[in-house]
Amino acid sequence: MVVLLTGASGFIGSHLADALLAAGHEVVAVSRRPKGGNAKLRHVSGDFTKDIEPAVWQPRLAGVDVVINAVGIIREQGEQTFELIHERAPCALFAACAQAGVKRVVQVSALGADDDASSRYHLSKKRADDFLAQLPVHSVIVQPSLVFGPGGTSARLFTTLASLPLTGLPGGGRQRIQPVHVDDVVAAITAILDSPPASGSRMALVGPEAMDFRAFLSTLRRAMGMGKGRYFPVPMALMRVTASVVQRLPGSILDGETLDMLERGNTADASAITRLLGHAPRDVGQFIPSGDRRCMRQSAQLNWLLPMLRVSIALVWIVTGIVSFGLYPVEESYALLARVGITGWLAPVMLYGAAMMDFVFGIATLLLKRRRLLWLAQIAVIVFYTAIISWRLPEFWLHPYGPLLKNLPMLAAIWLLLEMEER
Repeated sequence: MVVLLTGASGFIGSHLADALLAAGHEVVAVSRRPKGGNAKLRHVSGDFTKDIEPAVWQPRLAGVDVVINAVGIIREQGEQTFELIHERAPCALFAACAQAGVKRVVQVSALGADDDASSRYHLSKKRADDFLAQLPVHSVIVQPSLVFGPGGTSARLFTTLASLPLTGLPGGGRQRIQPVHVDDVVAAITAILDSPPASGSRMALVGPEAMDFRAFLSTLRRAMGMGKGRYFPVPMALMRVTASVVQRLPGSILDGETLDMLERGNTADASAITRLLGHAPRDVGQFIPSGDRRCMRQSAQLNWLLPMLRVSIALVWIVTGIVSFGLYPVEESYALLARVGITGWLAPVMLYGAAMMDFVFGIATLLLKRRRLLWLAQIAVIVFYTAIISWRLPEFWLHPYGPLLKNLPMLAAIWLLLEMEER
């Protein structure tokens, strides 16, 4: 069949595109900026922040048998609002499908988009689901729970939490969830194309059994080959304050609404996905293949070790700059500068100039998104300092506090961050 797939560049959508191609379908991928990659995909331009009228979608549906909408956002950002992305654009697409005579529409919604929904995320999904269900077109609405798999934002978050030596969990982590692997979600959706259920069906795509959030993290930790985790409860009031701060960080998926959705729970009967797959969905203990265990563990640990290393290096620069501005006796600083040949008017210029540079390095380390040039500049400065002091003050190599020796691990740490920086 010819399948028009929205959200083909997203987490579920990209896995789904590969599975549909492998099953022999022709896939038309809708994206804001069509680009190459998989040569088997046919790309068309589409923007859910702007394409909110059925007439815009009509030309894209020529010759299309099935439409799968896999577009979704967990948090609003700029023009990408729940109303546009989850409701108005999908409803325009669904209306166009009914007008064009598309055989089937599959809507990838979310578990919790029901009559008890309270979050804007779930309510926007539900409104699109309800609109689709009343149209004269064969429709199936799938509602995945927490979806885990390689490349997923949630998988990165949960493996990172699971790898921490000590983890604070809201309310002790007793919230009930039912995670499902992305491969099972994709297999269930492709099965719907082969053996479609009754029109208007709403099918929960969940794991085989419900568990609490803490047990989920513990299972992931064991699957990564790590020892028993240590957890402590965090009061919900404190979590809400934390969420209000963390939500301002780029890429964060934690805010008050996602916290409420976690607190509500996310479970359902697994019979629907079991029928589609022909077997029970994958257990959480099987989410991480044994061959990927070491790589997944190291990746999860680096997710929190690298930021911790970056912050500690930033503090070294910031504190060094502040100390050089006068906390350390200025006359002693001038005496050291004199020993390397810097005297007169040049001494205060070098002292306060270097202090300002150190302080700027520290702030830039915390704030810059792209830091490759910053790391190289820091390495160059430390090498320069080390060379000058080694030449004029070689006794510092034998100092009991190791002021020069400590430059070596500092250089190694910055070099590590340089190598790990995304190009």
